[in-house]
Amino acid sequence: MSSPEPPTEPCAPDDPTWSTQPTYSNLGEIRAHLLPSKACRLRTPGSLSTNPQPLPPPLPKKILTRTQSLPTRRTLHPSSIQVQPPRRPFLGSHSVDKSQAAVGPACLPAELTFGLADAPLGLSLRDLHSPEAVHTALAARQLQGLRTIYARLRARLMGGHPGPCHPGHSFRLLDSSPCAESGDALYYRVVRAHEDAWHILVAKVPKPGADVPHPWGLELQASLSPHFNLQGLCGLVPEGTLPGAPWRGAVALAAEVPERTVAQWLAEACTQPPEEFVWAVALLLLQLSAALKFLEAWGAALVELRPENLLLVAPRGCATTGPPRLLLTDFGRVCLQPPGPPGSPGPHAPQLGSLLRALLSLAAPSTTPLAAGLELLAAQLTRLRPSASRTRGALQALLWPGPELRGRGAPLGPWLRALGPWLRVRRGLLVLRLAERAAGGEAPSLEDWLCCEYLAEATESSMGQALALLWD
Repeated sequence: MSSPEPPTEPCAPDDPTWSTQPTYSNLGEIRAHLLPSKACRLRTPGSLSTNPQPLPPPLPKKILTRTQSLPTRRTLHPSSIQVQPPRRPFLGSHSVDKSQAAVGPACLPAELTFGLADAPLGLSLRDLHSPEAVHTALAARQLQGLRTIYARLRARLMGGHPGPCHPGHSFRLLDSSPCAESGDALYYRVVRAHEDAWHILVAKVPKPGADVPHPWGLELQASLSPHFNLQGLCGLVPEGTLPGAPWRGAVALAAEVPERTVAQWLAEACTQPPEEFVWAVALLLLQLSAALKFLEAWGAALVELRPENLLLVAPRGCATTGPPRLLLTDFGRVCLQPPGPPGSPGPHAPQLGSLLRALLSLAAPSTTPLAAGLELLAAQLTRLRPSASRTRGALQALLWPGPELRGRGAPLGPWLRALGPWLRVRRGLLVLRLAERAAGGEAPSLEDWLCCEYLAEATESSMGQALALLWD
């Protein structure tokens, strides 16, 4: 026989644990008191009890199941208790409790990342104690942000290009009179439609008696990728496509609708205050030098540069107030000019010098540093004959350093040493200004984009070369 099981110790009333379902025994005992007493056997003399009529045995105990509405208790075994690790302090903001107050710098993480939208600064906590490291990281972030802004503004300004014409396109003439007139062509607005898409283009109609364009120049214009300051062609309007058109034969289609020429703009702009007129002239020449730089890189040069063949159009996605967009259109007088070695004379320098002097003579004399710098540049274009790329760099340096321009005879060394800090400060100020305008709902102007382009690509070396050209 197996030995009886050892008796279990009764649980205390306040013990919160049960191994099985709880058992209630008070009901059987109460019913036992209510039943009549029965005869029982006589107890032996050695009995411990003196009660002649002991109570009968209680009724069987009933097991009651607890309702689901009552809370249940579970035995908390040591293996089921989850030990949570102690809370770690947020070391990045130095919000530590008293127990962590004595933690030294050796216990801090090696890298500190910031919640930026694109990329962390890449600074460690030890670098924060070095102003040079912080300035270098901030300067790199400013330059990266400026290049991103420049790329987005360029996509906005160059967006919506209609692309080449296809045989399935249909055309319709909008106006019977030209919308603009240049030195050698008339421009008529034309709608090109294909299914649900349509674009407003211009038909470039040569003037009667104008010189026959050079075929190589027209092929070059048609093969050029879209450039901000070069007139791009989309194709031809076949002869007989537009009944009642005031021209004969096939004519070229251009993407941008011109408003006026530089010659027409000068008749109105020369009445402005001298400071505003000189600033607008510098911005137009900057765009012209960018177009000529592109031509020189392709081995082409203009035979004659005339203001009546420079068109002005409204830039896309920009504020209505501000400088217009310049387009170089005179590809009929383009000659082959292979690019020479670095430092060779530029083919357009003499024409740019003559054009700049003619423009400055139309306004009242100005004593601003920019006007003095433009007069100096006109003299250097005739004497040194720099390339269009160097001329563009000199115009950029004249425009945006502003009153910090160096005068003739002053030492160049201190100015060159200040170029790096000036670039970093100017980039930060431009980003802040663009952010303020964007917060106010203002669209950036063409001048903002030109300044952004310059500061995104300028270096201390390129600025030094521009200053050397101006004050050599």
